[in-house]
This record gives sequence, C-alpha cells and structure tokens, in this order.
Amino acid sequence: MMAETFQFQANKITELDEHYDLVIIGSGATGLTSAVQVAELGLKPVILEKMDKIGGNTTRASSGMNAAETMPQLQHHIVDSMDEFYDDTFAGGGKQNDPQLLRYFTDHSALAIEWLARHDINLDDVTITGGMNIKRTHRPNSMQPIGGFLVTELLKQVTKNKIPLFIGIHVTDLLKDLTGKINGVQAQIGDKTVKISAKAVILATGGFGANANLVAKYQPEFKKYPTTNQPGATGDGIQLGTAIGAQAVSMDQIQVHPTVAKVDDHAFLIGEVLRGEGAILVNQAGQRFVNELDTRKTVTNAIETLNEGGAQLIFNQSVRDRVKAVEFYDRIGLVQSSSNLNQLATQIKIDQTKIEQTVATWNQAVAQRSDLQFGRTTGMERQLNVGPYYAIHISPAVHYTMGGLKINAQTQVLDQNNHPIEGLFAGGEVAGGLHGNNRIGGNSIAETVIFGRQAGQQVYRYLM
Repeated sequence: MMAETFQFQANKITELDEHYDLVIIGSGATGLTSAVQVAELGLKPVILEKMDKIGGNTTRASSGMNAAETMPQLQHHIVDSMDEFYDDTFAGGGKQNDPQLLRYFTDHSALAIEWLARHDINLDDVTITGGMNIKRTHRPNSMQPIGGFLVTELLKQVTKNKIPLFIGIHVTDLLKDLTGKINGVQAQIGDKTVKISAKAVILATGGFGANANLVAKYQPEFKKYPTTNQPGATGDGIQLGTAIGAQAVSMDQIQVHPTVAKVDDHAFLIGEVLRGEGAILVNQAGQRFVNELDTRKTVTNAIETLNEGGAQLIFNQSVRDRVKAVEFYDRIGLVQSSSNLNQLATQIKIDQTKIEQTVATWNQAVAQRSDLQFGRTTGMERQLNVGPYYAIHISPAVHYTMGGLKINAQTQVLDQNNHPIEGLFAGGEVAGGLHGNNRIGGNSIAETVIFGRQAGQQVYRYLM
C-alpha cells in the first residue's frame, strides 16, 4: 500500500477577511507553530506569506532540533541536562547570548519536543552537531531532513485547525491605534493595497541572509559569499519593527556556514549532521586540518585559512546511511563517489597516499575514541574503513543572521527604552540576541518551535 501524500493548499485571496484576532507574518516553522498554538487556545489567527512558497528558510534546514532532558534521549541512553545545554550554547555564542532568552530556550526545549509528539510529529532519533558535547539534535526516525518534515507536519495541523494561510501577500506596514497599540497591518496583494485589522501581530519573517545589501552594510567582507537563504529572507520583519520604534540588536552578527556546496548560482547547505555522523574534512593535500565539529565560526575560519577555495567532505556508506539528505545532494550532482579511496582521490584531485594515511589515522582515532590531532570528541562512532566512499566539495556561505529585533522571554518586541510595544510579538530568526556571536547547529529549528509556542501563548494572555 502506498503512503498517503499530503498536499497543502493555501487559501484563495478572495477568502481574506478584514479582521482577525491575530496576524502572523511568515509561514516558516515559527509562524506555523504559533498559529497552531494560538488556534488551540481558541483564537482566530491568519498567516500571511509574501512568497509563493510556504515554509521560508525552515524548508532548507537539514540537521535537527536541539533539546535537553527529553524522552528520546533517555531511550537512546543519553543523559543530558538543561544546564549543560545552556553552557554549550553560551560558550558557542561567545558568551554574548542574551541570558534571559537562552534560559527560557534551554528550559523549554524538552517541552517543545513533547508538544510536537502530542501532535504526532515525532523526533525520536538523536544525533549531534558542532559545538555540542552531548547528543541532543532530534530528528525523525526516517533521518530525513528536519525542515521539510517539520513544515509538512505543521501544515497538517494548520489544516486540522482550519487556520487560513495566504501566499503572495506582502505586509508593508504595522498599524497602531491612537494609544500606540498594534491594531493591524497594511499589505500589498499585487497592485492592490489592503488593511487587515487585528488585536496583535506576530513577526515570524526570518532573518536577512538573502538581502545582500543589508548583509554588506553590517559585514562588508561578506559580500564575497553566496547565501544558503531562500530569496524571501530579506529582513522584512526587522524593517517593519524598527519603522515603528522597535529596537534592533546584534545586527553585525552574521553567521557564515562552513559546509556549503554550489551548483551554478545556487548554494546548498550540507548539513552539520553529516559531520555529526562521522564525516571528515580534508584539504587539497588530503589531510585533516580542523576539529570538524568545532563551532561553525571556527571551522569556517579554518577553511578560509587554507586559501584553497574550500575543502572536501569525506565519508563512506555507513555515514551516508545515517543522513538521508545525501540522496538529494547526489541527485543534484554534488556527490562524487568511488568503491575505494584511491579512485576517489583521483576524481577529486588530492594525494592518494595522504588521504589513505589520513583515513587510517582517523579510523584509529575512532577506535580509541581519542583524536590526538584536533581533539574531536563527538561524531566518532563510525570508522571510514569500508567503501564505497564519497566526497562533497564545500566552501563557506552566508547562512544565518543572529541579529534582529530585541524581544524579552515573553516574545514581546521592545522599543528603544526596553518597553514592550503593545500587541507586537516576534520569534525565530527575526529576533536577535539568543545566539550571541555564533549559532549552534540544531538551535534554529529549536528556536522556531520553542518561541513559536511562547508567542502563541503570550498573545493569548495579552488578548484575554
């Protein structure tokens, strides 16, 4: 029997009403989660998406969702703590993370996994990403990329709760009443301008990684990089908020992801989970040059220091079997393969003897659980001792913007005096401060669900 295929249909523009309890701007995981949460509390939200595709940057996420003290972890004999999750993230963010946001984030991560499970969105497999010391990156047992899986499953809940979702609606202004409270939005639908009244607005528009001019404004040296972001990630929510007096923080904190593969003008993120399951990075001499699971910032710097236009990600079938995204990478021509290392070395033009020595040394490190070269301690469960072998050429690209609107742990957007702007909430990449100067892989998906839920709950409290 074939599995049922779910296809979501956005609402027709003719079905758009003039008033809702809540307007949610953006259809990524933050927007979808907040919509489901608030609808289950009895309110009537609407989701507005400017693009013709649903899901935003969430659809491009591949690794998983970080959380601590979860049932899936215990089922895998992993004993974790929220404090250790906090400490890893705080250290990974250069100790520049907003402590209030980070505390809420780590302490509510297990509840987010449980909430998803209660909606039949099960993330029962656990792996690891760079900068973490314990396996806490949750993903589906199918090991498929987390982003597409999560968006599809959340859209099922949107359908179940009969939440209207419109595409092709570009919100241009946030509206206030005479007392300064948010009371709706103004938007463009083609050439038509419309106003939609609402008692509150949630900004779930993502970051600005696809806005080359804005990236260059804050980090001019990043102009040379491509971006992994979908075209709609242009910073709309930040601009909407600051236009009415919201405070923006950490706008110069822009993350470059170390492992991105390019085809023509497209940059494809090669998820950290591949290294988490045992892949290694080698230079043109066929040698490792970094702890592959150090923070993204450190790995990126190591690749750039090579001055070789990137590096090669090397893995074998046992690693590939743990990362279903490789099937997609292969289909679009990013993967080189061979039955043995010698042939693979010839294909990717690196020294055969050196790569054999490198892999042999790595296999010994895995066997002894001791990487004397670079001090790697995670992602060391599989030796690269049996073919076939694979390689993906990677190089850095702009990936994530840690800066954004300043919020408190209640997801209220704050003005220049750190006072909440009444009726305005935000979560996900549009909000700044949580990640400090470097985001840990797996924390962005966690952020969307944790703060998406919180935004929905706090809107309910605000309106009730």
